[in-house]
Amino acid sequence: MDTVIPITRLEEAINYWRNRSPATGEESRLCPEAAALAAPYALMIMAGRRELPAAELNAIARGAFEAWQAASGSGAANAD
Repeated sequence: MDTVIPITRLEEAINYWRNRSPATGEESRLCPEAAALAAPYALMIMAGRRELPAAELNAIARGAFEAWQAASGSGAANAD
């Protein structure tokens, strides 16, 4: 995985997982993959960050991001 993930790519990955596994229950609970990516995404927004070092993703978020890349054929994380 590349070393920097733009916020737009993280958002694309979240949307991929939301479309693949829509939120469930009265609380609209996200699937584990979308939830794992949503946490660093929210922190980026709160901090005003446009990019995130891939090393800051936990194992679940990293796996979800890499699976999205493979499924979408998006390739490089920083190809924004």
